Amino acid sequence: MRVGLLRAVGAATAGYGAAVAAWPALLAKPSGLVDETGRTAAATRTSLRPLALRDAACGLALLLAPEGPALTTAAWLRIAADLGDAALLGATLPRSARAKAVAVSVCWGALSVAALCTGRNAGGGASPGRRADGHTSLRRNAAGGMAPGRRKDRGTSAGG
Repeated sequence: MRVGLLRAVGAATAGYGAAVAAWPALLAKPSGLVDETGRTAAATRTSLRPLALRDAACGLALLLAPEGPALTTAAWLRIAADLGDAALLGATLPRSARAKAVAVSVCWGALSVAALCTGRNAGGGASPGRRADGHTSLRRNAAGGMAPGRRKDRGTSAGG
């Protein structure tokens, strides 16, 4: 899991969600949800605010959750929200804005999936042949020699 990337996604999501909650036109205009004069109807503003607040809450969860199961859960919630947005917007937006809105939702979800499913940034976590605590352990390889992962002093009982 790339914690730094998840935190960055969280910060961007929280900021954008808060901005859209305050100014729904930030989402309404690029989504084609404005009238011919560029104004956003009151009903549209009312409908967009809960989505924006959901995004702000998901973003804050990614930003503030402790590393481990809480952060993983926050990431999966964010991914589910993005995929839900892609499905909803793809089915309901005006045709002229549909592809762009779906692409943006899917890309944010994919970024979260990538951050969740890839290894740590350089300098953190385990690497091949090295345990997470930084030590190298040994084990016998097929040729009888010692290989990473097995301790040499195993099975040293008398007669054995």
